[in-house]
Amino acid sequence: MLFRSHPQGASTIAEGIAVGLPGQITRKLIKQHVDDLVLVDEGDIEQAIVMLLEIEKTLVEGAGAAGLAALLKDPARFAGKKVGLVLCGGNIDPLLLSSIIERGMVRAGRLARIRVAARDTPGVLARITTIVAEAGANIDEVHHQRAFSSLSVQSVEVGLVLQTRNRAHVQDVVGQLQAAGFEAAIG
Repeated sequence: MLFRSHPQGASTIAEGIAVGLPGQITRKLIKQHVDDLVLVDEGDIEQAIVMLLEIEKTLVEGAGAAGLAALLKDPARFAGKKVGLVLCGGNIDPLLLSSIIERGMVRAGRLARIRVAARDTPGVLARITTIVAEAGANIDEVHHQRAFSSLSVQSVEVGLVLQTRNRAHVQDVVGQLQAAGFEAAIG
């Protein structure tokens, strides 16, 4: 199995298998021993890494998860066949891993961004955060915007990044803010 090559020096999550162009010896071995090629992209590999972290509590780097990425991308291709995957590598950059986990959380609805518009009065931020807490969400970030808002000068836009259980929970948080009289929306 061979995976899409990247130009020399290009950034990829699967740096362990990234090559600009396979050499003569490699091409000869591929021609003799490889029956088929499966191409995966960065998103497929990210999904495989997140899945392994969530289900197996296993840390693999991009190249080590490429086989699983191929299986997840086209499960029908492997249906009814015995498939063995080699999951290897642990030399993933911690900052890259953090980005992969955060993106996986966003896709799963466990990390969400909401916007709340409100009158800019004392205590309004406390009321908003209290409603979010009572809804069971955890606040990761708060952006309290006065100057860079298209709202009236007496209003404020509060951007929140929340840790939630799932997409339905995000909707519930927004609904509770709306029920309390705030203009709230996902995004």
